[in-house]
Amino acid sequence: MSQTSMIVRGWRITRIILHVLTGVTLAALVLPVCNRWMRLGLIQWWCKRLLVCFNLRITTSGELPDVRTHGVLFVANHISWSDIHAINSVIPVRFVAKMEIKDWPVFGYLVRKSGTIFINRTRNRDAARVVNICSHALKRNDNLCVFPEGTTTEGLSVLPFKSSLIQAAVEANSQVIPVAIHYPLPDGQPNLDVAYAGDTTLIGSMSTYLNMQQPTVHLHFCAPIAANAHTRQQLAQQAHAEITASLFGQSPAAMVARP
Repeated sequence: MSQTSMIVRGWRITRIILHVLTGVTLAALVLPVCNRWMRLGLIQWWCKRLLVCFNLRITTSGELPDVRTHGVLFVANHISWSDIHAINSVIPVRFVAKMEIKDWPVFGYLVRKSGTIFINRTRNRDAARVVNICSHALKRNDNLCVFPEGTTTEGLSVLPFKSSLIQAAVEANSQVIPVAIHYPLPDGQPNLDVAYAGDTTLIGSMSTYLNMQQPTVHLHFCAPIAANAHTRQQLAQQAHAEITASLFGQSPAAMVARP
């Protein structure tokens, strides 16, 4: 993939800094006083514009959620920090994220102000607390999103899904919508450079984006699954099968049937 010039990178960095400052201002002064729908609209707008600043193109397929979608748990594979902004650009949701993100410079503040629910993955009992928060949020018609792999990958496979947080959808009697995330190169192969995995730092990952002409993220929204007809383990397995089928062309039915 060809790289951008120094002038282009400089222009992008300037736009990103200005947009982040706009986000900090909105988070500090506007979000605390605006109503729910205005809040969601501002978050969606900010995420869209951030991806524009990085020149990250979004494509979608499947059963796209509309403005009437509410009280749904989105379940997705996880490749990069930009996954969050890509999903939010289509439909604003509250994310469940690891506790460490709260301490990120600037972005940690924005994440906290956007209503993110944090989980301490070093404490086994913390999952029960987060499930309770998520269940109540779903019952209040908030849309949530979890990454049940528990970490990021390069996008060459989908790790087994942890089912603990999916219990919130069962308790709230809501729906689960699997989302398959893919960063394709022009020839359709995975763009491994975008992965925020391994020893990659946030700054290093963002610098990689700045060097790319126009990276692309594709979101495929699978059909909703009624949570009340399944256990959390079944929901995790079916969501995993649907996402893997979308990404790698395997049969969901055959995958669910595996022991």
